[in-house]
Amino acid sequence: MGDSLSAAYGIDSSRGWVTLLQERLKTGGYDYTVVNASVSGETTSGGLTRLPDALKEHTPGIVIIELGANDGLRGLPIQVMHDDLSKMITTSQAAGAKVMLVGMLLPPNYGGPYTQAFAQTYKDLARQYKLPLVPFLLTGIAEHRDLMQGDGLHPIAKAEPQVLDNVWPYLKPLLHKKP
Repeated sequence: MGDSLSAAYGIDSSRGWVTLLQERLKTGGYDYTVVNASVSGETTSGGLTRLPDALKEHTPGIVIIELGANDGLRGLPIQVMHDDLSKMITTSQAAGAKVMLVGMLLPPNYGGPYTQAFAQTYKDLARQYKLPLVPFLLTGIAEHRDLMQGDGLHPIAKAEPQVLDNVWPYLKPLLHKKP
């Protein structure tokens, strides 16, 4: 469950990190099917609204939640984002899925208190629910203009393998290989 960063905004979806994840799982001997339920522009409230149907339809063993960036970019209340993510986590767990949370950071022009509270939300939820947390999806990418699209928000296709490498160490412990 994600936003444009997982929906491969602005690039061919076959080159996005979620598709690359499916390839890595297959070549690594992991028997998982990845369902990309990401929607460009999605907020946590939109993801929360869509989640129950997605859980019923796909019955996932693992749910990766990569949402919140659009909440932050729109300056929405941090508490609303926190509550939405919390409900997504508990709803996924109640459906029998393991959950992994993917953190985001905001540009500094949103102000210190807001950006700090935004980033802390992911840490607090991961601690509360004992979840693996990718600290920042775009580590090693966002600070390099040549790896970002013209909007400065979305990675170019060449950067997508690094996005997957940022996720992989936190996801791998949740996986099991077929005997």
